[in-house]
Amino acid sequence: PELRDLPPDRLNLLVNDLKNLIAGNVVSSATDPAMLAVADRYRNLQAIGNASLWVVALALAIGGFGYAWRSISPTLRARNRVERAVNVFLIASSTVAIFTTVGIVLSVVFESLLFFGKVPVTEFLFGLQWSPQTALRADQVGSSGAFGSVPLFAGTLLISGIAMLVAVPIGLMSALFLSEYATPKFRAIAKPALEILAGIPTVVYGFFAALTVAPLIREIGVALGLHVASESALAAGLVMGIMIIPFVSSLSDDVINAVPQAMRDGSYALGATKSETIKRVLLPAALPGIVGSILLAVSRAIGETMIVVMAAGLSANLTANPLEAVTTVTVQIVTLLTGDQEFDSPKTLAAFALGLLLFAVTLILNIIALHVVRKYREQYE
Repeated sequence: PELRDLPPDRLNLLVNDLKNLIAGNVVSSATDPAMLAVADRYRNLQAIGNASLWVVALALAIGGFGYAWRSISPTLRARNRVERAVNVFLIASSTVAIFTTVGIVLSVVFESLLFFGKVPVTEFLFGLQWSPQTALRADQVGSSGAFGSVPLFAGTLLISGIAMLVAVPIGLMSALFLSEYATPKFRAIAKPALEILAGIPTVVYGFFAALTVAPLIREIGVALGLHVASESALAAGLVMGIMIIPFVSSLSDDVINAVPQAMRDGSYALGATKSETIKRVLLPAALPGIVGSILLAVSRAIGETMIVVMAAGLSANLTANPLEAVTTVTVQIVTLLTGDQEFDSPKTLAAFALGLLLFAVTLILNIIALHVVRKYREQYE
């Protein structure tokens, strides 16, 4: 039979046998003269193609060498041409990055508009119930869900707030100790050991939170007569705070070390103690960098998923009690984009709306942080 008449699985097997025959491997069936002829024909074409490629490459090399030889002259400004070419390359690279960002934003906005065509914006922004379990067919029970995003952002802020309450004081104090008090020998050991926390996979933190921290918090709560859920925001926040300590400590330490030594010496010359110098000289001078490290830690906390899934659960509860189970925006985005739901259903499109709203919130936080940095930045020569 002709090749066009063969079924797809038989055609794939035939092509695979032909590739093995060309490569010199064992084929799955006995070879016939037609297969051998096709293999020989392919090898001949491959040899001709390789030879042609060598000829073209050699011709281009000779032509390039001839052009370069003719272009060399006392009036040639090679540096200007190189600078112009590098400038064009840099502009093209930055343009690609900008267009990539614009494309990501537009794709999220487009899908979010489709979602808002099915669900009112007011319900999404101010709704207090989150239950996106829509039905696959219109005749099924529960074909309409609740898409209020307030419980998700409340859970995100609760867990991120707990994490920052752990990471910022410990990280900042660690940076101050390593920069101003620790000996060089101790610093050489302690700083790499502290930064190891950033290299541990988040799933390991999730196991630690689910198997160790959450049961411990529950036992302590029961001993104190409190009702503590098996999955709580406190467990996830504490472990997440431990995870992002290096983001605060390492960057803050670098920023504090970047403060000129002359400022320290001037403070000491005026009779200030080391603690007074840190409080009134180093921290104001390093404030922009410290704010940047805290912002990076906040972004890391908001974007974390695995620890929340394993330690805080998937329940979209609107509560400020850290002992209850909550969920975050990123966890729900992952949950919504998995499963057998149709892609144009409100349940799936809700993930893009959550991403757009999270993008807007982080953008507002960055604008506020930039305003704070500009307000308190001090200029030094």
